[in-house]
Amino acid sequence: MDVLALSIQTLADRIRARAISIPELVGEVLREIRNRDPELNAYVTICEDGVQHQAKRLQAEIDRGRWRGPLHGIPIAVKDMVYTRGCRTTMGSKVYAHFVPDDDATVIRKLKRAGAVIIGKTNTHEFAFGPTGDRSLIGPTRNPFDKRKISGGSSGGSGVAVAARLAFAAVGTDTGGSIRIPASANGIVGLKPTFGLVSRSGVFPLSHSLDHVGPMTRDVIDNALLLQAMVGFDPKDPHSVRKRREDYLRWIGRSIRGRTVGVSAYFSERVEAEVLRALEKAIDVFEALGAKIERLDLRPEFEAIVNAQQVILQAEAYAVHETTVREHPDLLDPEVYERLVKSKEVSGYKYVQAVQKRKEYIHLLNKAFEKIDVLLTPTLPILPPEIGQREVNAQWKEPVREALLRFTSPFNYTGHPSLSIPCGWSKSGLPIGCQLVGQFYHEALLYQFAYAFEKAREKG
Repeated sequence: MDVLALSIQTLADRIRARAISIPELVGEVLREIRNRDPELNAYVTICEDGVQHQAKRLQAEIDRGRWRGPLHGIPIAVKDMVYTRGCRTTMGSKVYAHFVPDDDATVIRKLKRAGAVIIGKTNTHEFAFGPTGDRSLIGPTRNPFDKRKISGGSSGGSGVAVAARLAFAAVGTDTGGSIRIPASANGIVGLKPTFGLVSRSGVFPLSHSLDHVGPMTRDVIDNALLLQAMVGFDPKDPHSVRKRREDYLRWIGRSIRGRTVGVSAYFSERVEAEVLRALEKAIDVFEALGAKIERLDLRPEFEAIVNAQQVILQAEAYAVHETTVREHPDLLDPEVYERLVKSKEVSGYKYVQAVQKRKEYIHLLNKAFEKIDVLLTPTLPILPPEIGQREVNAQWKEPVREALLRFTSPFNYTGHPSLSIPCGWSKSGLPIGCQLVGQFYHEALLYQFAYAFEKAREKG
């Protein structure tokens, strides 16, 4: 039995039944990391001493008949933007190369309370300020399906760790697509939850009004299980929302017949042919499952939203990093430094306009959700490009960064939940992802659609 290939759901049953030992499971993951990570560069730091102690303590609980739930004893990776007490947290930057937090982020405390084993810290684009994942303290994270290609960023290490079986799940952060981009590029499931649903307290900021924290897993049920443990109001996060606790698995397995999937021509423009074919096949799958397809015209709104998101990101990122740019320019990656300096040029009135427009654009998108249950888009308009590549090599010219963010960043601006799921493969063997977007706090509905799609694909 290859335990590293098992789902969290399956592992949970076997751990509870004492058919799998948690220390042995952790040891198996650590061995795989030692064997494979040198060529992938997914991890910055392995929390090995603490991990072994935690594994033994959690196994002792199982032996005494105490089971905390489905994450009990599950090795999970954490993006190196999230504070972990006693375990180095670098933000992918030389500036913080030796920083060790003295406390856990709220989301880490929640996961530990649920019994998760924090196996290590995963590589990130420096300060999470880039969607390619190839600018970091320790160098680029490499795509396990083609090591010349990007992992996607900025949560690239988390995406690769999950895809390459170096962890069973991972925590990522997402400001413009940084969970969903690597989820698509590595063929896994990644959720950007509704804004405020998961606390950001103890997570190094990039943009105070755009940052999200979310789960990255190999399948839909595992993603829902992880989200279940991560959510909850936190007074330490000023944007945290109070919501009644819910079961995110409650609609998984139910038919989507009669439900409505929205599609828009905007998400078919400047899209590589193989990605477009995967999207069209995904539409066919949803139709075969009994869903209705509703055509929407969202072009003007989304072009404006993409621009507004970029203005806010630049202004807020520079506000976070102004001191670092001034005091440590020599320690920053040149590309990240240049982007931060350019962000200083955003004028105050442009920022205010982008903030003021937010309610209007949220209202426009909410009106669309009166006609549809979910919106379907490609996660990325292009296949993962080469590490270091900065221009799209297609029928159109566009910076790689802009292409990678084009379909994901709007939902950081509006705050709507969006889920990237695998939906195909390129001829060269690279994963392709599709994105499902829902109304605020409708994560359970996204999981219902995603699970139905996942099972239909498995059946062929």
